[in-house]
Parts: sequence; C-alpha cells; structure tokens
Amino acid sequence: MQDEPTPIELTKAVADFLRNDITPLISGHQAFKLRVAVNILDLVTRQLTQEEGSDAREVERLRGLLGVNGSVTELNRALAERIAKGEVDLATPGLAEHLWATTMDKLAVDQPNYASYKRELERGG
Repeated sequence: MQDEPTPIELTKAVADFLRNDITPLISGHQAFKLRVAVNILDLVTRQLTQEEGSDAREVERLRGLLGVNGSVTELNRALAERIAKGEVDLATPGLAEHLWATTMDKLAVDQPNYASYKRELERGG
C-alpha cells in the first residue's frame, strides 16, 4: 500500500501513545510489560527507517571484499564460508573495517543508547 500514514508513522504513533498516555496510568509488572512493548515498537521503527540503507552499505562492502554479487544474506554466508576455510581473516584488507561498520549499523538499530556505541559515535567510529 502507498497510502498515508506510512508503517513508520503508524508504529511511531502507537509507541508515542503508549509511552505518553498509557504509561502514566499503570504501575508494577504491567508497567514493565508496557515498557517492553514500547521498546519493541521503537526497535521496529528504527528497523523500518534504517535497515534498508545499512543493508545497502553492507552489500557494497561485501561485494568489494568478496568480488561477487548477491543478497546481504548470500554475501554474509559466502564471507562466513571463506573465514571458516581460512581464505579471509582480520589481515584481509577491508575486513576489520567492514565488521566494525556492520556492527555500528546494527547497534544504531538495536541498541542506540548503548554507552559504548554512543562513545564510538562521538569518536567518529
């Protein structure tokens, strides 16, 4: 569907509603479960907004490292196989940088408030 609101807008609206209107009304274990649900909705929103770009960057890095085309899943499988065979290791030019960039992209979606992630962002990591 190409109608408005978008899935991103819907997910964010539900999370904001739960966070701002419902959270103040409940307490105890139910409040904990609500915080978990809000965190999940926030995660889904980040996935919807960031994963396409991070996947595209990952594919480009993997293509450069491996010299082949494929989906992000296929290329990661090929990289894992080459690592397992000893054909690729941390001495391979670009591998460490690729792994670091992939980790940072994944943390941006999964754990953007992680202290070490924030510290690396400040350092330009």
